[in-house]
Amino acid sequence: MRTVQVVEVKAKLSSILAAVEAGEEIAITRRGRVVARLVPESTRKAADLFRAFWEEPDTDLEAPPDQPPGPVKPLD
Repeated sequence: MRTVQVVEVKAKLSSILAAVEAGEEIAITRRGRVVARLVPESTRKAADLFRAFWEEPDTDLEAPPDQPPGPVKPLD
């Protein structure tokens, strides 16, 4: 993990963000202390977000049967 001072972040924000997009983690420091971390955004899928809910033993999820679409009311 690379460490960058706040002053450098202000001057080089675009290049620092490019490094984060490329997978690098960057710690931002002020007076020698880490005040923030920039980490790449991880891709999330709906299945991953709801996995804990689906795995609960009392959850009874069942998909409705497939049906053809119904008629559409015309616009006035």
